[in-house]
Amino acid sequence: MYMKNIADIRIDYTKFSIDEFGLKDNPLDQFNDWLNHALKTQVSEVNAMVLSTVSPKGIPSARVLLLKGIENGGFTFFTNYNSSKGNDLAINPNACLTFFWQELEQQIRVTGCVEKIEENLSNAYFHSRPRASQISALASQQSSVVKHREDLTNEVDRLEKLYENKEIPKPQHWGGYVLKPTSVEFWQGRTSRLHDRFLYQEVEGVWQIERLAP
Repeated sequence: MYMKNIADIRIDYTKFSIDEFGLKDNPLDQFNDWLNHALKTQVSEVNAMVLSTVSPKGIPSARVLLLKGIENGGFTFFTNYNSSKGNDLAINPNACLTFFWQELEQQIRVTGCVEKIEENLSNAYFHSRPRASQISALASQQSSVVKHREDLTNEVDRLEKLYENKEIPKPQHWGGYVLKPTSVEFWQGRTSRLHDRFLYQEVEGVWQIERLAP
């Protein structure tokens, strides 16, 4: 079976371009502008993003999460506070988000500091989730070792019976974070690898925009 040389795999990006004259003054406004366009063009998993954190030992770690809001001056997501990512953020709140929208040949990188959101906001979002997702959050001790999948499914069955016809309580170890950006880079693929890149950096409360070499 023939396997193509991975080094020979390449795509020439030709769909769009960006320049400094079309950019918003605030990166959150610019993100919303791109997000709305991505939604209109039905980009797959438009709110999927890679969250990168650093462990107490200085080891980087990355995983895909879902963006759940752009509010309170940043990007909101929800998870188990006792998970690997939660433990990383408890020690080092500096983190990075990466979005890649293949259909639009666009990438966005967001760097900033993460903090927990208010408990009432976490409660409101938790109870807006599908009931099965609420049960899963309660059943899973995220990132801990599980010997058999049946251990998880048995716990789900137990909780479904326990909370049948009752409100499911949000676990204390589950809730939201907001990443407030200090820098945001917008990347637009261009032909011959001469991509457009614009970096927003906050300097004394003012956003400055610079074009970067591809």
